[in-house]
Amino acid sequence: MPRWPAEWEPHAGTAMCWPVRADMWRGQLGAAERAHAQVADAIARFEPVTMITAPRTAERAAAMCGAGVEVVELPIDDSWFRDSGPIYVVDDGGARVATDWRFNAWGDKFLPYDDDALAARRFADIAGDPVRSVDMVFEGGSITGDGAGTIVTTTQCLMHPNRNPTMTMADIEAVLRSELGVERLIWLPHGLALDDDTDGHVDNIAAFATPGHLVLQGCDDTGEDDWLRLDIDRRVAMGAIDAAGRPLEVTVIPVLPFAEVDGERVVVPYLNYYVGNGFVVVPTCGHPADADMVAMIGDLYPGRETFAVEVGATLAYGGGGIHCITQQIPAP
Repeated sequence: MPRWPAEWEPHAGTAMCWPVRADMWRGQLGAAERAHAQVADAIARFEPVTMITAPRTAERAAAMCGAGVEVVELPIDDSWFRDSGPIYVVDDGGARVATDWRFNAWGDKFLPYDDDALAARRFADIAGDPVRSVDMVFEGGSITGDGAGTIVTTTQCLMHPNRNPTMTMADIEAVLRSELGVERLIWLPHGLALDDDTDGHVDNIAAFATPGHLVLQGCDDTGEDDWLRLDIDRRVAMGAIDAAGRPLEVTVIPVLPFAEVDGERVVVPYLNYYVGNGFVVVPTCGHPADADMVAMIGDLYPGRETFAVEVGATLAYGGGGIHCITQQIPAP
């Protein structure tokens, strides 16, 4: 039975993609490039980072990222490798296997996506990893797991008709059980209200700190739609049982920042953080609560350096956060 390792388990490295879709960033492509370079450089202090880039931007990516980041040329359409890249599992013998799911650009929202649909297999091939293809539309940002058989998702995303309209919840659970080793799938009802691009990815609102301990994004402003949505998620999570038969312990990060980029209001959840070898990197946007919320997250991951990179507003403008642009490669 395959197992999807927890994000905090040892990494061989992190893979990212360089932003190339100018129409998505709408005048903010330069800021997006700087944000990706900042995140890559920050992670490279702790573990190897591979930056995948389209051939036409390879020279620029290499210059902006610096010598500490390996640049690899592959055809890509976009920079959200959490969703277009492989989801790595380990088999019974501990060997790493890349699972390659169908990618449809979050319900055919961004065209073209032909190269992104092939990105997982292409990357795994150059990495020398075996690949198993899965005939289901799926994105890595739609799940978070504890490495011990419990995975959390949102009904809003996985049951959206633009993904797998003929599949029931039971059908989806069966595939995740066989491909990722899921023993218990917990369905939170909602993602963020402004998350139109991904239809409510869970990595904006939830992450495991340890097996049995789920961290949730909260909202302290009762005037925001997310105040009710995230409180419903909290109540569902507090009533859930994990794969080991334990009631979930739930910690809420209470503040949800918003920012404005080019006249557009964006949401910048702290929960879109990324955990790696000895670190936790958190997206921020200059909110007064940043230091307190980053410290609160750090307390949940003792022994790791927890720090902020103030790229949250830029990445949110493009449709995601730090977790969305990173993909862990487990150590075999």
